Amino acid sequence: MELFIVAIVLILVTWWVLEYRRHISFRDNIPIRIHVNGTRGKSSVTRLIAGALREGGIRTVAKTTGTLPRFIFPDGSEEPIIRLGSANILEQKTIIRRAAQLGAKALVIECMALQPEYQEISEQKMINSTVGVITNARPDHLEVMGPTEDDVVDALSGTIKPRGICFTSEKERFKRLKDNAENMGAKLFLADDTSITDEDLEGFSYIEHRENVAITLAVAGHYDIPRDIALRGMHKCEPDFGALKVYKIDFFGKKTLFYNGFAANDPESTSTLWDKLGFQPNKDEPIIVIVNNRADRPNRTVQLAEMLEEHIDANYFILVGTNTKLLFEKIIRTGMDVTDVFDMGDNTPDEVFERCMELTPRNSKIIGLGNIGGIGRDLLTYIEARSKNENNHSEKDRG
Repeated sequence: MELFIVAIVLILVTWWVLEYRRHISFRDNIPIRIHVNGTRGKSSVTRLIAGALREGGIRTVAKTTGTLPRFIFPDGSEEPIIRLGSANILEQKTIIRRAAQLGAKALVIECMALQPEYQEISEQKMINSTVGVITNARPDHLEVMGPTEDDVVDALSGTIKPRGICFTSEKERFKRLKDNAENMGAKLFLADDTSITDEDLEGFSYIEHRENVAITLAVAGHYDIPRDIALRGMHKCEPDFGALKVYKIDFFGKKTLFYNGFAANDPESTSTLWDKLGFQPNKDEPIIVIVNNRADRPNRTVQLAEMLEEHIDANYFILVGTNTKLLFEKIIRTGMDVTDVFDMGDNTPDEVFERCMELTPRNSKIIGLGNIGGIGRDLLTYIEARSKNENNHSEKDRG
């Protein structure tokens, strides 16, 4: 019996060694490997970098992990990544093998690990990047990477390759990131978003962040891709499902603009987004904020309530998702006026939209915040379909 167990162990160890060597062989056949990590914007930056490299003549494969995981082919087409169970970092091995088999010269891959030790394993044992990217380092997922903001920075630093090169657009916590990089013998560069002009941003079909464009240009420049070519490649990219996109809808003569801000789901990112939009509420064109809450993140619920009271100035708030009762209670405790706060946690996307239209006199702006999971995704799908229907009708009318 003991000999049998020893034999099984030896077989498993031998298999593991051979499988790992095979993985390394696939990985090393891809000369450019860009590992994208950060709190927000990973999926968007992954797409942008892949677009810039493609336009620069480099055969590139990309993989996003965010809202809807996607495998992006060298021609820019994509397909969903189907998971039979929960997300697992071993998925990255399959992506690397597939990219190598497609003859990719570059792989841009989004980090899918949250636990600090897994982030480090992903980099050092699986991807071994030629260039690292940390989009930003904001206080989020504190229950996993925390409890402090510095802990989050340290966790994200796990994907900095020892003696490697990394780019970031994180200004506020740049010093700690840089110190961590230097401790590993790596070089960290801060992308300059002040160089991004309004003209650069006009080429996008959605609202892209200057920081994302800046960090992409920095990476493209590292690979000697001219600025104009990199920008052209970025402008051609399909946006991520969670990108800040604006949808126009005409509902029986009532016109509204829906802004998808669901992906900015930590307080700092949401506040930054709100400042970027610069909305001011008024009665003629009310601002309606849809807040998607998650029951599995009670700490985030408290943060959401405080942020709404302190930073978000709107005419109406509609609460959706799970455990909206708790969010409503937390909002009351902040001292915020709840006269125009509606708890619609048990309602469907079409019912939520109809309530928005009831609150719209002739025109309005609707902004989705909080989280893109669950009903957030369903609402966005509903809005996107309604917007497309409106556009199709308009095209038929013109014809």
